Order: sequence, then C-alpha cells, then structure tokens
Amino acid sequence: MFPMTPIAAALALLFCAGALAADPANGTTPRSLLSQAKGLPADFEEHFFDVPLAVRVELDQEFVSEAMVVLSRDDRLTLLEFTDHDGSVIKDDERDRWADYLKQGVKLGSCESNCPEKLLAVHYNLEGSKVSLLTEDAERDADEERYYFLPTGGSTGLIVRNQLNLSGGEGQDLGGRFGLDASSSLGLWSQTLNMQLSRLGGPDDQDLNHAVYSLYTQRELQGKFLRLGYFTPNSEGLTRQLRSFGASPDTAIGVMYGSSDSLMINNPKPAVYPIYVTASRQASVEIYRNGLLINTQAVGSGLQSLDTRALPGGIYEVEVRLIEDGQITSTTQELVYKPNNWRNLDERWRYNLFAGRESKLLSNYEEQTSGDPTAGVSLNYLAHPRVVLGVSGRQVKDNMQYGTSIDWTLANYASLYANLYQTEKYGTGADFNALYNYGAGTVVFNYTRSWLDTRNTYETLPDGTRIRQRDVFVGQTSNASLSLNHRLSNLRSINGRVSYSQGNTDGLGLDLGWTERTHLFGNDANWRLSVFDRPATASTGDRRNRGVDLSVSLALGAPGEQWSASIGTRTARDGTRDNNASLTYRKDLKDHVLQSVSATAITDTYGVGLSGMASFQNDVVTGDGFVQRSSFNNELSGGLNLDSTFAMGQREMVLTSQYHGSGSGLIVDVETDVDDIALRADDMSGGSTALRPGRNFIPVAAYKGSSVSFDFEGNHAPSASIQPQRTRYHLNKGGVDYRKISVMQTVTVLGRLVDPQGKPLKGLHVINHATRGVSEVDGFFSLEMNASSPTLEVRRNNQLLCQFLLDPSKAREESNVLMIGDLRCTADTLAEAFNGSGKAG
Repeated sequence: MFPMTPIAAALALLFCAGALAADPANGTTPRSLLSQAKGLPADFEEHFFDVPLAVRVELDQEFVSEAMVVLSRDDRLTLLEFTDHDGSVIKDDERDRWADYLKQGVKLGSCESNCPEKLLAVHYNLEGSKVSLLTEDAERDADEERYYFLPTGGSTGLIVRNQLNLSGGEGQDLGGRFGLDASSSLGLWSQTLNMQLSRLGGPDDQDLNHAVYSLYTQRELQGKFLRLGYFTPNSEGLTRQLRSFGASPDTAIGVMYGSSDSLMINNPKPAVYPIYVTASRQASVEIYRNGLLINTQAVGSGLQSLDTRALPGGIYEVEVRLIEDGQITSTTQELVYKPNNWRNLDERWRYNLFAGRESKLLSNYEEQTSGDPTAGVSLNYLAHPRVVLGVSGRQVKDNMQYGTSIDWTLANYASLYANLYQTEKYGTGADFNALYNYGAGTVVFNYTRSWLDTRNTYETLPDGTRIRQRDVFVGQTSNASLSLNHRLSNLRSINGRVSYSQGNTDGLGLDLGWTERTHLFGNDANWRLSVFDRPATASTGDRRNRGVDLSVSLALGAPGEQWSASIGTRTARDGTRDNNASLTYRKDLKDHVLQSVSATAITDTYGVGLSGMASFQNDVVTGDGFVQRSSFNNELSGGLNLDSTFAMGQREMVLTSQYHGSGSGLIVDVETDVDDIALRADDMSGGSTALRPGRNFIPVAAYKGSSVSFDFEGNHAPSASIQPQRTRYHLNKGGVDYRKISVMQTVTVLGRLVDPQGKPLKGLHVINHATRGVSEVDGFFSLEMNASSPTLEVRRNNQLLCQFLLDPSKAREESNVLMIGDLRCTADTLAEAFNGSGKAG
C-alpha cells in the first residue's frame, strides 16, 4: 500500500483554484501533465511528478478501482497497484488485464499502436485526480453476450476419475465394480471415455463383466453440440426429459447432434414472480434452500421486494427469514421461479437427434444387441413460458418407441408434469405428477401405469454405472400416491403418504410422521415419530408390515459429536412382531485423515447387531467403508468405496482426491519458505480449494474464462507474500493448465534513497522479489521485502541505477519495521552489501 501524502492530497484543491484562471481556449481538450501543473505553486510541482499519487481509474466512465500511480514529465503514467475496487462492476480478470498493461508504463493521450482491449486513449485529469481509459465501446450499448467463447486455439489436458466399490462377507462372494470416467481436451474438441469392470458375486453372476459406454469426441457450438463416436443414445440438451418404454439401445456407433447449454451464459436475472417482505425497521433477510443459507441481503423498512438475481436458476422452494435487531421476526416459505436458460420465445425449439448402429464392440454382455440400425429424435417446444411440450421417437431393434410430455406451471404455487409413451410389441405407459404449494406445506400426487417388460432393461446411475433388472416382470403395473408435508411451526412439522400399487407389490400403504426440534439436556435435539402400515412382501412373511418408530438425535459431548437412538416395532421376517431398538454414536473429525466415524448397536427379535462406518480423505484418495454383523445370523459383511482423480496437462501430472465436477482443472505447485502455511484458492466462478505446500489440483469451470485468487486461510495472515496473487484461465472441457505460486516470508523495511551528495532521490522504483515501491519527494520509501532474498533494485524507466544486498540481522528494528537508513545510489553500488550503518560498502 502506498499512502498518499497530505501535500499530494491537496493538489486537486489547488488545481481547482488555478483552473478558474486557465485559458478558456483549452476547452475540453485533454492537456499535457506539464500544462495541468502550471496552475500549481512551484513548491508543489515536485509533489506531483515522480511520486506516488492516489487516483480514481475509470473505463468508459465505469469505475474500475482506486489506485496508486506515478506520473512523469514526459506524459507517462505507471500503475503501482489497484487499491480498492469495492462497488466496481468490472470483472476481476478484466481489471487484472488493465493492471498488467498500466504497470508497464503507458503514454498519455491517443493510443497509436499495440492498443489492447480496443483502447483509444488514456487521459489524466488533475482536477478530479482521475485516470480515464477510453475504448471503442465507450458510446455503444453492448449487446448482452449469450454464449461463452471457447478458448482461443483450444486447450489440452486429461482428467481421469477412478472409482472402486467392493462388497462381500460371510456366506457371500466378493463383488465389486471399477469405474473409469475420463475426459480430455484436444484443441476445440473434448473427448469422453466411460468404462466399467464389474463382478456382482451372486449365484447368478461369477464372471468379470466389462463394458465401455462412452468413447466419443464432441464439439460445443453456440447453443448446439456435435458428437461422433461410440456412445449411449440419450436425450441430452432437452429442458424436459421424455420417458420411453421397453428396451433401450445400450451403445451405438454413430453421430449425435442437438441443443446444448454448455456455452450458455447464466446472466443474473430476477425471478418471474417477485418475493416480498415487510419490515418495521432496518433489517436483514436470510434465504435458505433445503436448510442451507444461499443468500442474505439488507432491506429497509416497509414493503420490500427481494433481489432474486443472485439466486440459482430453477424452480424450487426457499425459506425467507426476516431478522430485525438480531431477532427472527417472521419466516415464510416462497417459491423461486427462474426457469433455467429457456425463456426466449424467439427460440422455441430444443432438439436432439442421433443415428448409428447398435454395437457391443467393447462389451461382453451376451444379452446386449449388436448390428441393428438405430436412430431417434427428441423435441421440446416452448409453447408458453409456463408450458413446455415434448415429443420423441426412435427405432430400437426394428421397433419404434414414441413418447409425449407436457410440463405445465399453472401458477407459482402449482405445477404438473405428465408423460404418455408407447413401444411397438411392448405396450403403453403413462405417468402423471402434480405439485401444489399452499405456503405452510406442499401436496404431491403421482400416478403411473404401464405394461412392463424388464427382460432387457437397465437403470443408469449418475456416475454412469449400469444396473440391469434382476426381477423380471411382464404384465400390467400401476402405482398411485398422495404425499403431504405441512409445517406446524418453525420447529414442528408433520408428513403423510398414502399409496396404492398393483404389480410386483399389491396393496394399500400408509406412512405418517411427526418431526420436532427442541432442547434436551441443554442441547439441540431432533425428534421423529413415524407410524406405518405397508403391503406384504417376502421379507415380512407375506404379511403386512405394520409398526411404529420413535427416534431422537442429540448433539452431546465435544463439538462434532452426536448421539441418536430409536425404539420401535415392525413385522418380522416370519410375520411375527419384531420389537427393536438402536443406539448410534457419530463423531466428525478435523485436520485428520478420518473425516467421520460412527458406530451403531441394534437389538431386535433375533439378537444384537453391530455396525461401524468411517469416511476418510488424504491427498490422493477419498472414500468410506463399513462393516456389519447381522442380528439374524451373526454373519459379517462389509463394503469399501474409493475415489481418486488423475490429471495431466502441460507435461505435469497429479493424483488427487479432489473431484473435478467443474469439467477442467489447474495443477498448482506451491513453493514456500514459511512453515505450517495454510492457503486457499478461490475460483471467481464459485468454489474454494484448500492448498498445501507441494502439488495441488484445483477444479475450475470449463468454457467460462475466469480467474483464481490465492490467499491465506483464516483471519491472521503471516508476514508473507503470495506471487502471483491471481491467475487467469480459459479451458475447454477436460483441459488442464499448470501454475506455480511462491509464498515468501517478508519483512517491512523503511529507508531513504540519496545521491552521492546526500540529496534525496524521488520517483525511483524500489523493487524486491515480493513487492515494489516508489521513493517519495524526501527520498523515503517503504515496502515488503522477501526475507530470504534481501536485495533491492532501484530503477527509473526500466533502467537499473543501483542495487543493494541487505543484512536484516544488522538493521535496527522498531515496531516490526526494519530501519535501514540512507542508501546512496551510485553506479558502483550494483550488488554491493549493506552493512547496517546506513551506508553501502
């Protein structure tokens, strides 16, 4: 930080008086620095040139930042640093680009050559102590960009996520799955590979199965995508997915083309329906979604509409708390209605189409078909901002599948979604879903009916795992349910669900629940009472499962510890009564490989059962595991889940436990001479990652060019500097870049530059590995110096004038500041040692 001298602070006021007598012929034409300084007294002129000045920087009349600059008599401006940009709408990465340009030193006036960012001119006005940057866009109303641009020249990189799942125990064979999910970038194309190795371990499957579900390359375009290769046909790119009935193609070799939101810019937009609060005085509002705080803002007294632009897109319910004088005075449930990325009535269609040949080229599943042609198309039509219609059709093994859908938001408190679908030689299916929000709760109705054939169907998990149906059923099935969730107060709620099903399970089911938050033994406690009457199944001796369960969860002991217990009754495996109880202890750990551990003891009709769970994470792998002992037969069983990510880019590699869900990443090496350093990396697109000395991986957003800033963890930063403090990135999906940052221990030094005759030298740049400063009129300077490299370079206009090697142990220290006295700057002081007596020798 460069403090502004009192004399420099008075320059603008002095100039205002001089400006009244200025020559009117100058008009509004920007004048040179010398002409602007003519109105200053002679004694003040030396405080204007070649010394740090505080200015305001504007870009096309938009505030960029407060700054410290140095002006020279040859009409040159050099930026020292941006100091405070609070309230600026300029993005951080754009501000960084202008900082890099201005720190080189720029000529004031019109830009003649090598002009960055459409720059036309740079001006300085003493009257307002303002630096103005004028670009070609100054007089234009810039059209709002709808899409991100892919990185110029593309990007390269490889990110591979590895997952291992194991399960087994006494009386059962070991089963498991290894999944490999890889994405890479080559130029402007991204590649995807999804491979699974599995062995279910049951009596019906002792073989090692292998399958590749994705091996393709894809190019993202503005609003569209093109895919070539080996893939699973699906309905990517649609706002509302359509259901189909019967068999589906596993994998195909071909081409896919459709709508895409990958490059869509989610500009902050308000919700369609405003949210209001009424405060009696100055207050604040907290907005919660699923119990998590997602936004807070200040409001004035009276009726106020909330700023919903910062809220995530989608249609979802939030809890709005009004807080006055630190007390919650009202709590309401509101619906945020911000349909994602599709409200443009000029583009009503979204589509997806594919064509190819079914293939099991890389799979050993015997039941998977191969060689048949397959093709399909899926469409969404925006009939109204509240109504989305859908239709689909595709060919699978010489059979045609058709589907239709409607998504209709009747009002901000009611919506419905329905599908009707048919497959040749399989039958017809339908489902209907409706939701009604009445403020204190919600009512949800679901109904499905279909002619089901599960002989060749599967379920796809979010990570790409395929689970084939084991319970084959051919026939008519239906299921209807009505659910109610009602809040009696902020601490108490009830819920109920009644259902009726035919098919695999027949009968009427009823579930009722009551939940309350309270205090017990001076600690927060959560109570839940549930009563149920469910249809008969094989696991209840073909008798109805009736029972009651009461549970309590209590935070007891040290922070992070929790106890919970339950007691209840249900139908046993042989149809008799099964009275049961359980006790669970859980502890969350910090700064440890183990993240959490828990243990549970269960007693029921059959005996005592035990179970334990643990989650863990280190630099390379994250995972969890469990072990159980059954109360029914005393047999042990367990499972293990491991997850790790390998990334490679710019000839650098890393194995990390960080999940790369953002699509691309940065490999960052941290070099430091500070012990026990704790750092964090904040992505301006969202997200934060803890850093440690050595190699790290930071997941960052694909397609969207942004920046990552580096800072110390916590509120008490050590005496150290981070270089660089921010880095920019722009990557394609699967792209990986490499960065290196240095964390150096620093010490504050105060000294004075003088010439051989002892006269002070002003306006000289004093540079160290950590920071830089400028000598004042009286020659004094202060800066943060790298403690391990105590060298100072003195430059003017990039010309090295002198250099000093300091010995901090011999300097006088006052209030954590090293007083190094006078430094005589002469040509023969290059690389001379400073002896601590205020002279170089």
